[in-house]
Amino acid sequence: MNPGYFELRHVVTFQETNLVGNVYYVNYFSWQGRAREMFLRAYAPYVLAELESGRLRLVTAHASCDYVDEFRAFDEVLLRMRLLRFVPFGVSLGFEYLRAEGESATPVLARGRQDIKFLREEGGRWELEEIDPELRRTFQQFEI
Repeated sequence: MNPGYFELRHVVTFQETNLVGNVYYVNYFSWQGRAREMFLRAYAPYVLAELESGRLRLVTAHASCDYVDEFRAFDEVLLRMRLLRFVPFGVSLGFEYLRAEGESATPVLARGRQDIKFLREEGGRWELEEIDPELRRTFQQFEI
């Protein structure tokens, strides 16, 4: 059964931390992109084929992250992605970052948002494109 979010698990490495030992902020954005890609791989592989062919582009129009607490090396991150809403020519996605502790998780350590626009090449020009109905239904499974 779908829990209402797409979940990505990730173990923090030393490479992702700074000299103080906590995760460097840019990695939260990298994880957002990875969750988005793994979601498409799992639920909409035909979109990945269009991206690889160069016919379709996903453009990040906005990305943000609010930090509550820190992750450190070897923490297991549970990154939960949800559809917040459909926006013109795209989607707004919400992210929650939790620390895994066995089968449970700590309270949310950070929250993020990413607005994505869809572009398709038409006659040598890139045009904004509405999300196709099949992908819309796929995202709706993960709507708040």
